[in-house]
Formats: sequence, structure tokens, C-alpha cells
Amino acid sequence: MRKKFLGLWCFVLMCSWLYAITPGIENFNMYASWVEGKRVGVVANQTSVTHGQHMVDFLRQKGTQVVKIFCPEHGFRGDADAGENVRDDKDKVTGLPVISLYGKKKKPLPEDLKGIDVLIFDIQDVGVRFYTYLSTLHYVMEACAENQIPVIVTDRPNPNAFYVDGPVLDMKFSSFIGMHPVPVVYGMTIAEYARMINGEGWLKNGVKCDLKIVPCGNWNREMPVELPVKPSPNLPDKVSVMLYPSVCFFEGTVVSEGRGTDVPFQVFGHPCLKDMPYSFTPRSIPGMSKSPKCFGKVCYGRDLRDKYEEVRAGKRLRLDWLLEACRNYVGTEPFFTPFFEKLAGTAQLRKDIETGKSEQEIRSSWSPGLERFRKIREKYLIY
Repeated sequence: MRKKFLGLWCFVLMCSWLYAITPGIENFNMYASWVEGKRVGVVANQTSVTHGQHMVDFLRQKGTQVVKIFCPEHGFRGDADAGENVRDDKDKVTGLPVISLYGKKKKPLPEDLKGIDVLIFDIQDVGVRFYTYLSTLHYVMEACAENQIPVIVTDRPNPNAFYVDGPVLDMKFSSFIGMHPVPVVYGMTIAEYARMINGEGWLKNGVKCDLKIVPCGNWNREMPVELPVKPSPNLPDKVSVMLYPSVCFFEGTVVSEGRGTDVPFQVFGHPCLKDMPYSFTPRSIPGMSKSPKCFGKVCYGRDLRDKYEEVRAGKRLRLDWLLEACRNYVGTEPFFTPFFEKLAGTAQLRKDIETGKSEQEIRSSWSPGLERFRKIREKYLIY
């Protein structure tokens, strides 16, 4: 009996190993010939791991000559606050130079790329337009195209790849938190998105990047994904990642999106929201939020931590939370801030909410843009 049990257990383990989701970086045999004998640069952060090992260490153990690291918002080790400038540095573990792409510059300079033969981009995305790693990807591809350096994107599963929703960005509101005419949730992995940037001619002067893709294995976009490492300081778990596309709209209002709590992007509130069932008080949390909105004030709002399954099943943004907060706000300062248009990617959403349009009416206005985007998106899907 014991032998039968052990045999069955080994079979289960073997199956789980065979069918486990594998990030592209693990599929070394697919890109070994592209990096062999080359001087390799990497764009990476704390999410660039495989089996608990950083991709830089993984590559070096494979004999790859990694010569330089580039890092996005939050830094190479992921410990900088949102929006906080990141400085050039030297990695304490490997001694490699680290070039910041979220400080004095967002795009690598020709001298930054000097001595690099090929560049690997390996960063976890969460599938939302205003997540700045997409803009970092754009500028890296553009700089490499201008300097004749191939880019390898080693893909990773996107937890929010199972739906497409939100207003498509009006290019009048293009910025580092939204550079391309895509909806808030675009339903693509980082590699699929890279293909779209290249294919749609979005790089400056229409340049084309020599782009190579290493797909992840055993994954499809309907599969739930629980990330092994938090993608940024204020996205600590699968619930925050799932709710982020909807709750992040509050960053363009006076309402707190939960920064300064242990559950950022899982609650919302403000001292001047009436008739709300939940309360919290934002505080300073080093490494997450040093000076959060509504610091030290009791905020009234909602706890959304039980909404994970609702969002997955609904396959759409929860616009009703924003509408409810706007209706219940009784403060004297304006509810919306100028930052809202950059997040929404349009001036229309704010106007529609302020004029009292229903959620259905607002969603109807998104439909033509979403339909056009889905046709473009279809050309670049891998999974």
C-alpha cells in the first residue's frame, strides 16, 4: 500500500512539474544561441526571478556574459516608492552597474548601450495601461532600434490578461503612464504588447526593433495567476493585482486608494465620504508609501478584499466604485484632480461622471474604441 501511495505521489509531482507555468526566462534552450558569446544587458527588477533565483544569477550560471542592468520605476530591488526617482547604482550582489530608467531619463542613451550586443527585457506586467513598465518597454525598444541592438522579451503570465475594458487612450493625453492608444485593461502579456508596439509603428520615426520573443509555457490567458513576487511595493498579493485596474482611478481624485495601509488598492475612502460602511487611517509605511494621501485622517469608504472572484467572473472594470464615491463625496475641494485625465486617458470619463451619466451610458461610449482595439490586438496574440 505504501509503495502504491508513493508511486501515485511521484506521478502527481511529475505532472505538476510538467505542466507548471514557466516564465520565458526559464526556457533557456530557446534563446541560448541568441546570447552565446554576446555581451548581454538586462532590463529587470525584483520580479525577474525563476524558482526563487534572480534572472541575472540564472543567466550567469548558464555562462551568459551579463554586463549591465537597467531598472524601471521602483528600482532594481523594487524598494522605491511610486513616482520616486531612482538613481544609477551598482548592484550590491553582482557588482554590475545599474542604469536607472526612472530618474534623470526614461530612455537609454547611446552611451548606456555601448558595449552591449543584445538586451533581455524580463519584467512582470499586470496588464494595465498606466503601469509604467510598458513605457519603459517602449523606450528600451526604441533606443535599441536606433542603435541596432536586438531585444529579447522573455514573457511572463499576465494576471489581468483574461479581459479587455476601459476607455481607449486619446493621444492628446499620452504620457509616461499611458503612451499608446489602448484601453485601461488590454488583455495581453508583455511580449504580446511588445509585438504590438513594433507592428503598429509606435516607435519614434517608425523605427522597427529587432524583436525576439521567448513565450512562457503551460499558460493561457484564462488561467488565474498568483505571482511569486509582488510586482511593485503597493501590489502585495493577487487581490491587489486584480483590483488595481479599477481602484487606481482614485489616484486621480481626493479619495485614498489605500496607500498607507496594509491593503493598498483593496480599499478606498476619504474623511468626507458619507454613509460608507468601512474606515481606515493611512499612515507612513517605508518602502510602500512615505506620504500617503489623507495621512493620519480617518477615511470612510469600502473594503473590497472580498471582490476578487466578482471581478474575475465579471471580466470588466468596476466603475461602480468610482461612481459611488463621487456621489457620496461632501468635501469642499474638487473630487477630481488634473491627474485623472492622464489615468483615464480621456477627458470624457470625468465629464460623463460629473454630468450624472449612468454606468451603462459611460460604457456604451467605450464600445467603438474597444472594438477597434480588439481587431488590432488579435494580430499580436501568442496564447
